[in-house]
Amino acid sequence: MYRHHSNRGRRTGAVALAARRAGLAGLALSLFIWPVWAGAARDGTEAVVIPIRGEISDVLKDSLKRRLDQALDHGARTIIFEIHTKGGMVTSALEICRLIKNLPEGVQSIAWVNSEAYSAGAMIALACQKIVMSSRSSIGDCAPIMVSPVGGLEQLPAAERAKAESPVLEEFRDSASRNGYDALLCRAMVTVGEEVWWIENIKTTHRRFVTAAEKTTLVDQPGAQAEWRLVETYADPKSGREVRAKQPVDSAEELLTLTQSEAIAYGLAVGVASDLSELAELLGLSRAPAYYEITGWEKFVMWLNSPLVRGVLFVIVMIGAYIEFQSPGLILPGLTAAVALIVFLAAPYAAGLANIWTFVLLGLGVILLGIEIFVIPGFGIVGFLGIAMILVALIGTFVPQEPSPEPGHMPFFTWPSLPGTWDALKHGISVMAGSIIIAFIGILLLARYLPQLSVGRRLIPVNPAAQQVVPPEAHPDVALVGDIGVVTGDLRPAGQARFGQEIVDVTSQGEYVEAGCRVQVIKRQGMNIVVRRVPEQNEA
Repeated sequence: MYRHHSNRGRRTGAVALAARRAGLAGLALSLFIWPVWAGAARDGTEAVVIPIRGEISDVLKDSLKRRLDQALDHGARTIIFEIHTKGGMVTSALEICRLIKNLPEGVQSIAWVNSEAYSAGAMIALACQKIVMSSRSSIGDCAPIMVSPVGGLEQLPAAERAKAESPVLEEFRDSASRNGYDALLCRAMVTVGEEVWWIENIKTTHRRFVTAAEKTTLVDQPGAQAEWRLVETYADPKSGREVRAKQPVDSAEELLTLTQSEAIAYGLAVGVASDLSELAELLGLSRAPAYYEITGWEKFVMWLNSPLVRGVLFVIVMIGAYIEFQSPGLILPGLTAAVALIVFLAAPYAAGLANIWTFVLLGLGVILLGIEIFVIPGFGIVGFLGIAMILVALIGTFVPQEPSPEPGHMPFFTWPSLPGTWDALKHGISVMAGSIIIAFIGILLLARYLPQLSVGRRLIPVNPAAQQVVPPEAHPDVALVGDIGVVTGDLRPAGQARFGQEIVDVTSQGEYVEAGCRVQVIKRQGMNIVVRRVPEQNEA
């Protein structure tokens, strides 16, 4: 009995010991595997490339924020912004710079200029901690400009230029201070009128950039034992050959624009990388970084927000609405116009351009216009005010929201202050004006030729009353001064009236006349017939 329990206890102890040993082995194995697995996971997201291509806009800004959050969630420690842009909206670029500079501590930001970073692109590149150039690339030229309605570039007056340059210069100064770039070179990319020279110390060979006044003091001072001289040559970073330095680096009449060799020689860039493998080697990455491309939906939203597409959409809205009002019940033209209007408004909303005030103003304008048409006879101040509100709201969908001084705070309405916002406002006015003119021409052509086409006759049902409408010169004995007829449709103030068996176009004296009322011709001149309402007997 005792021996039996002793054997069972021994077996139990052996099992427990084996379990403890297995547990320790599992723990040791997990402690070994975890760093390997975690290291592999970190290697997989060690660095990512976020392309910034095309025009800088709010759509691109929102896309970049999404991809940036995705990269950080995956544990990326190096964010490479591949830049290929000629510029774009200043407001969007400022927001992108803010996103880059607010990256978590320990996350490195790299700008890979592949192959051009002009204007807002240069601003974004300098917001990064390091800049890498590709072969045959360039960076610079970040002066604020104004685009005229006809698409040309306009020079800003001195006062407006100073105001426009202020936020851009502040951004460049902050980038230079944060990332160790030469402040004078950064300033030369934004403003004109100042010379920049490259000098070196004769004894220490230390090189620096100076203004024309500083160059005169340090290099050109007569009779002094000069310690500084102009830099004559520098080593090309790719070929290693000595290249003659440009002096001055930036003249008073131009904006600073640098090639890849100049950017590296001047200390703005750290090296040249033509592809991802060279970039990974230059940055010391264990593997080539992964791409975080823009999605198909974001590309589609960008396409919908292009001026050409939005202009075509508005033309479709106006022509579709005209056909539906002229031939009620067709449904297809009205439905097409409604869908085009929804897309016209939804695209900028998805892009962050349409703010809440635009929809509020649009709703008020529609309400006022409806009151004018269905409640108040005639057409007066209420109708014009409604149309004005609608036009202002539609133009407002082209204007981006300016960056708020308080991060995360989005005001209901801000008055435009930055040049990019005014530029977008003028652009919206030009697109809307062009669309209205094209739509008006299209409506005239449809009214003239569509009824004569076979497709028009199949699409628009025949109106028996409309068939009887004749021009006044065709029947000179119809609708003479003093004749009395009956209004066949409301006069607002134009419409039609029946005189005997004929229906002719007439116009009231500005008053609203309901259908079925009797009117009398008071004036007839050419094709213009003016009538007035004849009071009924019970009204006399």
